Amino acid sequence: MKAPIILAVDTSDFDTALAWIENTKSSVSVYKLGLEFYLNFGNEGVSRIIEETGAEIFLDLKLHDIPHTVAGAASAISHLAPKFLTVHASGGRAMVKAASDAVPTVSVTAVTVLTSLSEEDLFEIGYASPALESAVALAKMAVSAGAKAIVCSPLETAAIRSAVGPDPIIITPGVRPLSEVGSDDQKRTMTPSDAIAQGANYVVIGRPITSAWANGPQALREKAALIASEILGQ
Repeated sequence: MKAPIILAVDTSDFDTALAWIENTKSSVSVYKLGLEFYLNFGNEGVSRIIEETGAEIFLDLKLHDIPHTVAGAASAISHLAPKFLTVHASGGRAMVKAASDAVPTVSVTAVTVLTSLSEEDLFEIGYASPALESAVALAKMAVSAGAKAIVCSPLETAAIRSAVGPDPIIITPGVRPLSEVGSDDQKRTMTPSDAIAQGANYVVIGRPITSAWANGPQALREKAALIASEILGQ
């Protein structure tokens, strides 16, 4: 059974991306194609992935510019019909609304505070409030501007769910199996099961699954199935 996992397909090799998707489809619900993939392969690459695998796509471009430019960028990918398209909530209400209006059939997904940022990082770049307060404020603003989904740290998930209600989709990166918490550049983490329990609809997982590819397709399938089973409580 598929778990509410969004697999981060963070690779610049197209055949590797295809192989990761094909070997995890029984465990993974949605696939994240981010900036690295998009800059290498563009709209054509995203289209090929969809055509060849039938995967639902989380297009993680984190658009952040003036509203007119973001609306144009969102329109430029509308024919790909991704399930999710990310924008930075910090771009402001008008920008989030412009993106949402440009692609009404896509779930514009507002990124609140990057999970790679610590409280010290936020202070250094000028945030007036801690991560929790900042993320909640950004989420509330984005939803009121038309965003259908929110990306936040799992540590902010419960507070954001309380603030925005039951309808918006909450997606949490920064989830790690217990054995891997603290092993990389994610600062604000939680286990996948705990993130779902806090109110997340999906968890984004990358390296804890894709690193198994070094040991072959079977290892990748087994790792994806193991983490899916953990989330589903099987």
